[in-house]
Formats: sequence, C-alpha cells, structure tokens
Amino acid sequence: MPGLALILISTALVTITALLAAATMAKLARLGGADYPAALTRAATAFLAVLTLATAVAALFR
Repeated sequence: MPGLALILISTALVTITALLAAATMAKLARLGGADYPAALTRAATAFLAVLTLATAVAALFR
C-alpha cells in the first residue's frame, strides 16, 4: 500500500508541474504576440516535455 500511495502522489505532482509549465508557456507565448493556436501548440509542447522528462527520470530509477 505505501508503494501505491507513492506512485499516486508522484503522478499527481508530475501532472500539476506539467500543467503549470504549459500554462506558463501559453502565457509567455501570448505576451510575445503569438495567436491562440500557436500559444496552445507551445503549451502542449511544454506539457509533453515535462511528462517525457519525468518518464525518463522514472526509468532511471527502475
């Protein structure tokens, strides 16, 4: 049970971090003059980058 709790908390933390990175990237893109589709594309890229990085780090510890 403690292992499951650790996995759930880690997943929640990574998801929140990815969402914050995506929101920050979208806001910075909009401040830079990008239109909404470009800002959403940059936000999605940042979101997936954080998830990819978290997956790579998790694979290191496996």
